[in-house]
Amino acid sequence: METFSVRAVGVARTPCRSPGEAPIQGHLRPEVRGEVEVFEEFEAALADVDGFSHLTLLYYFHRSGEERLTAKPYLDDVERGVFATRAPWRPNHLGITTVRLLERRGNVLVVSGVDMLDGTPVLDIKPYVPAFDAGGEDIKIGWLTGKI
Repeated sequence: METFSVRAVGVARTPCRSPGEAPIQGHLRPEVRGEVEVFEEFEAALADVDGFSHLTLLYYFHRSGEERLTAKPYLDDVERGVFATRAPWRPNHLGITTVRLLERRGNVLVVSGVDMLDGTPVLDIKPYVPAFDAGGEDIKIGWLTGKI
């Protein structure tokens, strides 16, 4: 199996110090604000980002020490395959979230709706573009049907 090497482009600064303090899904708690401090060597990559209202962040679950192939989601009492959940116990510990961009101050992005722990390594930042990121009318949400 091939392995890959990635490096953080920044770090999240949030009020969430422990998993119990972090919202389950950031958009459900828009009042939770934080900052993404992009490392200075990547600051030029932030050009034009302030024209977007939302950003999608790819990050590393740096405090999720274990891996599981199944997890019991917060909206269910049945174990599900981890790839059918957003649980942090994934084989590569990768997380993804969409946040609202409130302000850019140099290499710092002020955001709301954060669900990451303080100190979370941010691996990539992409603009959220509904025409690209949302599907059509045929979207299915599997076991979540009727739960959200």
